[in-house]
Amino acid sequence: MKPWRYARGLLALASAAWLCGCATTSPSCPAVRMNQLGFAPEQPKLLVLEASSAVRYQALDSQGKLLLSGRTATPEFWAEAGRKAAVLDLSALQTAGDYSLLLEGCQAAQLVQVRPAPWAAAHDAVAKAYYFNRASTALTAELAGPWARAAGHPDDQVRIHASAASASRPAGTVLSSPQGWYDAGDYNKYVVNSGVTLLTMLQAWTDFAGFYQQRRWAIPESGNTLPDLLDETLWNLRWLRTMQDPADGGVYHKLTNLKFDGTVMPAQANSPRYLVQKTTAAALNYAAVMAKASQVLQQFDRQLPGLAADYAQSAVQAWHWAKANPAVVYQQPSDVSTGAYGDDKLTDEFATAAAQLFLLTGDPAYWLEFSAFNVPMQVASWNNPVALVYWQLLRSETLTESQKQPLKTAFLAEAELFLHQQQQSPYRVALIKSDFIWGSNSVAAGKAVLLYQSYLLSGQAQYRQAALNLLDYLFGRNPTGYSFVTGVGSQTPQHIHHRPSEADGMKAPVPGWLAGGPNPGQQDKCNYTSRQPALSYLDDYCSYASNEIAINWNAPLLYLLAAFAAEKHSSEH
Repeated sequence: MKPWRYARGLLALASAAWLCGCATTSPSCPAVRMNQLGFAPEQPKLLVLEASSAVRYQALDSQGKLLLSGRTATPEFWAEAGRKAAVLDLSALQTAGDYSLLLEGCQAAQLVQVRPAPWAAAHDAVAKAYYFNRASTALTAELAGPWARAAGHPDDQVRIHASAASASRPAGTVLSSPQGWYDAGDYNKYVVNSGVTLLTMLQAWTDFAGFYQQRRWAIPESGNTLPDLLDETLWNLRWLRTMQDPADGGVYHKLTNLKFDGTVMPAQANSPRYLVQKTTAAALNYAAVMAKASQVLQQFDRQLPGLAADYAQSAVQAWHWAKANPAVVYQQPSDVSTGAYGDDKLTDEFATAAAQLFLLTGDPAYWLEFSAFNVPMQVASWNNPVALVYWQLLRSETLTESQKQPLKTAFLAEAELFLHQQQQSPYRVALIKSDFIWGSNSVAAGKAVLLYQSYLLSGQAQYRQAALNLLDYLFGRNPTGYSFVTGVGSQTPQHIHHRPSEADGMKAPVPGWLAGGPNPGQQDKCNYTSRQPALSYLDDYCSYASNEIAINWNAPLLYLLAAFAAEKHSSEH
């Protein structure tokens, strides 16, 4: 963090306030980890000091007045980082302003910023990242600023791959499948990963519609009669709709090149594109998303006549295909080497699709299908999105309280587990060794979403605080010292594994993307400086295992930021 410009003067001012009997040689200055967005006046303000022993501190206002002083608890060892750390609580600073944190033994002060509503602007950056990853359109300087670029991948001449051939669409058939978002650091589009992404974003609208009604973040559709969040999801939904074969209701797994593009801009990536293999996972993700989208868009039938009905019909058609083809697992063709998103455990996808169709139609047959699969609760991910429908069913007015009770028990049991994990961490975050995987920051965001929803479900403030702690982690209160969101914070990733960010000649990457995060698997074989789970992060384009971005990783962070921003919005309205 950057030192406060009056640190030396304040240090002198405050020196007399230290207790007598200090050691003649001061300990080394501990690293300070905090949320780099700053803190809302009314919210808890927890910082972490990485130190070997307790640290004395003082907090002063901009006039040098001493406001708080004390000593941290004895630091505890966190095996995931291989470091000792202690929490420093500055929650008593509840007036907006700049504060100086002085630590014994340090020559420079730390700036602590208290600002109204720090979440809304961060939300808008995370939401606009999807615009920056749109396929089939140019990004204009007016809206994209220095990240403007030419259009890439019109996807109006996409071929049926041999793995996807059918009687009505033999191999080589040319189709149009434009729009959609590039999935991650590459230029391909995947149905399965769009599933959890769109379900999460559409749920953000459902839960925080008041916040979104007038929220704009400068995309081409801003100012039309739809909220920007729905406009953005429609860019991907309209592509997704083209991925269904109208002849039988089956859904293609992905739209892709045969191999990954090099490090070039979208307009320079001109390899032939293919629709590859229909799969059960794709059909079920499609059915779930289209059912949810239909439910959301019913209230916008005047602006989008017939779209909700079309999405509902196509969701049912995809469901029937999946029921008739319950175990068609993706098999990577020998000539294709792009992302597989393979998943051979499909009960959670069946349960998710059944629940979404029940919520759309009210047909009890779908509820019976959901119940029969009996899928246990866990944090939502691309290959198991069932937590998203657990939450919706708990909020539904269709089910009785007795029907909801087992779902509620399972939901809150997960939240309680995360509270226990948090208590074991000196950083006060619900993360354990097994969470540090490819996309570990998405695990952190997903846990935070479940914790926040548990707060809404139960009214227990401890769940909200645990969610906030994970949000703090993502924005800087972590052992790496990074705010993991590009362009949001004082130390942010500069070299994400994202082809446009690397190929555009700009020093700064495209803003608003959540980097994957620490991953001791280090599958990319890059030159990491640590193998500690929470430190196994490398801000280098080489590091696709820790520094790539992805649409499904941004989605839970978008939801979480909307949740906290909506609290402020509600209090003002």
